[in-house]
Amino acid sequence: MTVTDLPTDRRMAGARLATVLGAWQRSGPAYIALADSLRAAILSGAVPLSTRLPSERELAESLGVSRTTTTATYDLLRDEGYLVSRRGSGTVTTLPTGPGARAEARTWVEADDDAADLSIAAPSAPSALHGAYLAALDALPRYLAGTGYAPLGLPVLRGAIADWYTARGTPTTPDQVLVTTGAQQAIHLLVAAHASPGDRVVVEHPTYPHAIDVVRRAAARPVPVPSGADGLDVDLLESTVRQVAPRLVYLIPDHRNPTGTSLDTEQRERVRAIARRHRTVVVGDEVLTELTLDGAAPAPFAGDGRASGLVVSIGSASKAFWGGLRIGWIRAHPDLVARLAAVRGNVDIATAVLEQLVVTELLAHAGDLLPRRRDVLRERRDLLVGLLGQRLPSWRVPVPAGGLSLWVDLGAPVSSALAAVSVRHGVRLVPGPAFGVDGSFERHLRLPFSESPETLTRAVTGLADAWESLGSVTSTPGYAVRAVV
Repeated sequence: MTVTDLPTDRRMAGARLATVLGAWQRSGPAYIALADSLRAAILSGAVPLSTRLPSERELAESLGVSRTTTTATYDLLRDEGYLVSRRGSGTVTTLPTGPGARAEARTWVEADDDAADLSIAAPSAPSALHGAYLAALDALPRYLAGTGYAPLGLPVLRGAIADWYTARGTPTTPDQVLVTTGAQQAIHLLVAAHASPGDRVVVEHPTYPHAIDVVRRAAARPVPVPSGADGLDVDLLESTVRQVAPRLVYLIPDHRNPTGTSLDTEQRERVRAIARRHRTVVVGDEVLTELTLDGAAPAPFAGDGRASGLVVSIGSASKAFWGGLRIGWIRAHPDLVARLAAVRGNVDIATAVLEQLVVTELLAHAGDLLPRRRDVLRERRDLLVGLLGQRLPSWRVPVPAGGLSLWVDLGAPVSSALAAVSVRHGVRLVPGPAFGVDGSFERHLRLPFSESPETLTRAVTGLADAWESLGSVTSTPGYAVRAVV
């Protein structure tokens, strides 16, 4: 499909785009600063692809700048390949293609080894992965006589996942498990099975950006509940569920992406009680559960499993082992598992057999593999915290007890501007607003610590240089913060 074939049903008004861009102003030509901010918003997904932007005049009025500035901005981004203009359709967002595409566009398409990429919170593969593949290849011949299609997942993997839940304190049988192609497909299936256009889905705020995307693609409405430094506001969660009657609630109970906070045992019990009391399906995304770096591991989100009709768990091999495996799963009531498998048939038939066998092998040896994984991540977390303290002492850097990233308070609403400028200093970032539903979190930045020590060191050096280049903006007396509406 060429860019001229892309549908443009979406339109973003000038006021909304101004909110998404946040505090984009900085020293230097205004049109370059605005172009950097808009480019970063396109790359982060805050401004979706194939979206028709406001006219140059409308955007100028919404931002309080001259039309000359917005015209120059659009011209620059058209030249770079981030915008395309068509008669009758206005100006539409896209991505550069071909050998002339800018490096920052390839962040989302093709890796560039020259940059320190902190846009993805995921670890590299453990050394044991190669051995797990060899063991899986040895087991593969017994499956070759069949079709290779297992819509619910291979029985051997479903059994291994059920045993994993049972060992954690949630008795589970294989018929309560659906294997998916990654946790992202699990989220998609659950939203597709429960939410219709216009329905409400409650999400933590901030939260995993792709969960917000899935809700919006279903034409449902994400309803945010705050989950800041002190964790989820469970009282507000219940009042929100009572008031808006959502079809689904999506939570990350353990080492939340991006804040790193977790539900305590009492809060987990209260969340399960909310699900029962209001007859609302509550999904707990446990992809980071095995990455507890300090203290005791969290209690299982599903508890004793008796509320499995309403409390659903998602898991994945991507964070604990390796993202390239693309193996996830859902733990739910058998009736819901069967229903989700039927929904899944509209997307794909089954998950790859070999990778399912690899994950079965990894789960069998998790007791040996995961402690080493946690040791490495703990060292990298502490390294990144130390480097930030040395080079960027004005930032507030809470130290999470687990997970893969820091949720840094910059002290000024410049996250999008910093992400845009950092590309020029060899660092790729996802700005804070990408983790919200309404343009919030311009003061915050997610910094994964899953990369190598060398990459983390280069990244902090580039961040410090980028931050210094924004100094004239953040230190300006009376620096204005655009209201989020």
